[in-house]
Formats: sequence, structure tokens, C-alpha cells
Amino acid sequence: MRRRRLVSALAPAAAAALLALAPPASAAAAVPADKPLVLERWTQTDAASYEAWSEARAHRSAWAAYGFDWSTDLCTSSPDNPLGFPFGDACARHDFGYRNHRAAGLFPAAKARLDQAFHADLTRVCARYSGTRKGSCDGTAWTYYQAVRLFGIS
Repeated sequence: MRRRRLVSALAPAAAAALLALAPPASAAAAVPADKPLVLERWTQTDAASYEAWSEARAHRSAWAAYGFDWSTDLCTSSPDNPLGFPFGDACARHDFGYRNHRAAGLFPAAKARLDQAFHADLTRVCARYSGTRKGSCDGTAWTYYQAVRLFGIS
């Protein structure tokens, strides 16, 4: 009986001690402070930036704490593979940049860079081709770039 009273008396104190050790729920669910830097790193014009984003996209669960919006409608109302050129992934990264920069309140300052990164991604797709096929791809890439540069808002 005496032991039961002692355990009953200690239980609330032990629970309080354990709760004091646990981080607050808001801190545990907090977005990492480097989210804007990661977002910027994944939306540059160079191939390394594209590869880092692509790798992260393939392993999204590892980045769940960041709360990135990975949704995409690919090339919106334009073909994802115009004339057989695979532009879908470039469009997906462009969507990623627009959506996440908007959510972070960083969009207006980043828009030109995001559009330039889109064009660089399309140009890398076109580098796989030669001759007139490359010329067709480059022309299509330029058209897609001009469309987002002039009309891209989402």
C-alpha cells in the first residue's frame, strides 16, 4: 500500500519531467531555417542546381520538414513534349520555383531568375540534338521561355 502511494505521488512529477524534456509541438514541426537558401540553390540556371532539385524531387520524403510544394501541371496548357522534345521536367522545376517562391513571399524578386533557369533547362534538353532538329528544339525552347517571361504568373 505504501509503495502504491509513493508511485502515485511520483507519477505526475515523472510525467512533468518527461514533458519538460520534449520540445514544444510547434518547435518539432518548425520549418528548417535554411528553407530559403535550399529553395534558391535548387532554382539556379546551372546544371548542378537542376541535378540537386531532381535528386531532391526523387527523394521528397527526405525534405518533408521543409514543406515544399512539389505539385506541378508540367507545361500548363502547352505540350509537355512539343515536337517530341521532353520539356516536362523543366516545366516541373519551373512550377516548383514559382509555387515555392510565392509561398515564401520571394516571388517578384526571383521571377526573372526562375524564368532564366527554365530556359537553361530547356536549352540543356536541346543540347542532346544536332542539326535542324537542334534548331527546332532551340526555337521551341525560346518560345516557351518568352511565354513564361511575359505571361508567367503562377
